[in-house]
Amino acid sequence: MSETFIEAFRPSGSDPLDSGWLGWFKRELALTHLREIRTAIMIGGAVLCVIISMTLQVPELATSAYMVFFISKESKLLTTITGVGGVIVLTIGIGATLLLYKFTYGHPELRIPGMAIALFLGMWLSRVLVIGPLGFLFGFIVAVSQSVGEEVPSPELLVRGLLWLWVALAYAISVTVVLNLLFLSDPPPSAAHRSKPKSLFVPDAFTNPAHVRFALKVTFAAMFCYIVYEAIDWTGIHTAFITCTFIALESTEATLYKGTLRFAGCVIGGALALFTIVFLMPHMETIASLVVVVAFACAIAGWVATGSERISYAGLQMAFAFFYSIFQGYAPDTDLDNVRNRVVGILFGLAVTGVVFHYIWPERAADRIKNPKH
Repeated sequence: MSETFIEAFRPSGSDPLDSGWLGWFKRELALTHLREIRTAIMIGGAVLCVIISMTLQVPELATSAYMVFFISKESKLLTTITGVGGVIVLTIGIGATLLLYKFTYGHPELRIPGMAIALFLGMWLSRVLVIGPLGFLFGFIVAVSQSVGEEVPSPELLVRGLLWLWVALAYAISVTVVLNLLFLSDPPPSAAHRSKPKSLFVPDAFTNPAHVRFALKVTFAAMFCYIVYEAIDWTGIHTAFITCTFIALESTEATLYKGTLRFAGCVIGGALALFTIVFLMPHMETIASLVVVVAFACAIAGWVATGSERISYAGLQMAFAFFYSIFQGYAPDTDLDNVRNRVVGILFGLAVTGVVFHYIWPERAADRIKNPKH
């Protein structure tokens, strides 16, 4: 995936600076039949999550709705593999964090190192596994679930919250996979002569020190943000921790480019959420009115998310910022602090990640182009 981001920095005749930003945006946002279907699937999946979670009072609605965007891919096969693998990794991750809590609950001196180890392992696996996102998901689930341990007053509530998190994620992933299987058609070329990997690991998994360095950098950036917002008692900006892990790529330039997309998506999604909270939420009385607003926001975010990898990440972040700003319970939420905290957290995470990747073992795009095997 990162090669696409690297291409954004290569001077060429097709570069948006050469042909004009307006023309570039038109090409990136161009109408295609596949894009229409994928966007409709994202809208339908998010709307179903809103209806199911609100009706049955399943917690973590924002996470459920975001999973629709995170799991949806450009083909049935890839979506199914990602979805099935995601549920398996989710189950293992929740089980691992419950086991870890037997030793770390009430003991921050053990819990914080455990978070760091889990995150390091997940980021290393994201580089060395053929299906890297699954390794990342494992480390991310364990690290994030460990990060909220001190905020839960009792072990019983903690276990219940983690099990509900599994339900919220698993059902959203299932809905996404089913919708893609029903309505998305694979283009014929995608199934032709697809080579099967001979190993679970990439060829240089255990010989390239860049993988370990990458995991160390991400872990350092994320844990630094965590310690800072816990020290100043501002857990509302916990999106800084998430930002450090989600924008990390193999090269410094690609990481900063992805950070720019995340910031742009966050600003647009946050603006949509702000408009909704201020002008629409006070007049909402039923799920139907909320569904209409969610469908509209998902249409914008989904259209961007189904574009090329030069802009698709911004679409994911529009959805992320919008969902996590407006879904804070089962009743309309008019608290603007949530929007402010999410944006501040993302900006803080971007700044820390940029500094770490620029000064500690920087991996330049030019170096990776000269050494494509690494």
